[in-house]
Amino acid sequence: MKAIVLALACVAGTAVLAGCSHTPTKPKDDSTFHYLLDNTTVWTENKVETLPSLPSERDLIAFDVSQNTPLHFAVDAKSVSVGSDGVVRYTVVITSPSGAHNVNYEGIRCDTYEWRLYAGLNADHDGWDRTVSNDWARIENGDLNAYHASLYQDYFCANKMPAGTTKTIVNDMRLHRTATSHME
Repeated sequence: MKAIVLALACVAGTAVLAGCSHTPTKPKDDSTFHYLLDNTTVWTENKVETLPSLPSERDLIAFDVSQNTPLHFAVDAKSVSVGSDGVVRYTVVITSPSGAHNVNYEGIRCDTYEWRLYAGLNADHDGWDRTVSNDWARIENGDLNAYHASLYQDYFCANKMPAGTTKTIVNDMRLHRTATSHME
């Protein structure tokens, strides 16, 4: 019996020692540092289920695009919203010297410098037409009528994020307080 207990003790001891054995591993390669800000996330756009009311003249806030354009640009203050997806949505009214209007409901995505059309004024001028919508497109700076660039740079976005809450953006537009005037 003593021999069996001694044999079992030896087997158990060997098993414990085998579990404690350690094969050295290669040292970790620290030359491939990974920045947390480099982590990519999958962006999801908030659904635009309902559209704002058509703009009223009293709610329009004019903004400058270029001294060389004959067009007049304004944003409907009541339509401006800052989404949790980082998109500033708004209604823009573009008026020609003859009085013709283009009215669009759009969004500007601050992190990618892109814009999107959700709807335009319908042919009867009494509602929205969603069939004119488009996908995200890069904002063009050089155009004479580059109002998307003006909105992005002057009022809507800063450091690839919305420039503030809806209230802050609307107040800045009303006071013609652009991003550059904040730096002064």
